[in-house]
Amino acid sequence: MAERRPIETAPKDGSEVVVYWTDADGVMNESVARWRDGNWWTYIDSDTQKRIDPTSWRPEMEED
Repeated sequence: MAERRPIETAPKDGSEVVVYWTDADGVMNESVARWRDGNWWTYIDSDTQKRIDPTSWRPEMEED
């Protein structure tokens, strides 16, 4: 698995990356997200996107 990197170094070109963020309950989450409209966005279910404030990221890995 790739090492986590500071979120400030994440690409903001619209590509998907894996981000780590803490929800309102204090639970650490790992999600695929992308930078759009000046914020990080992830799907929290199949129809709903949520703006998040991730603390770190790693490249999205391709499965064999």
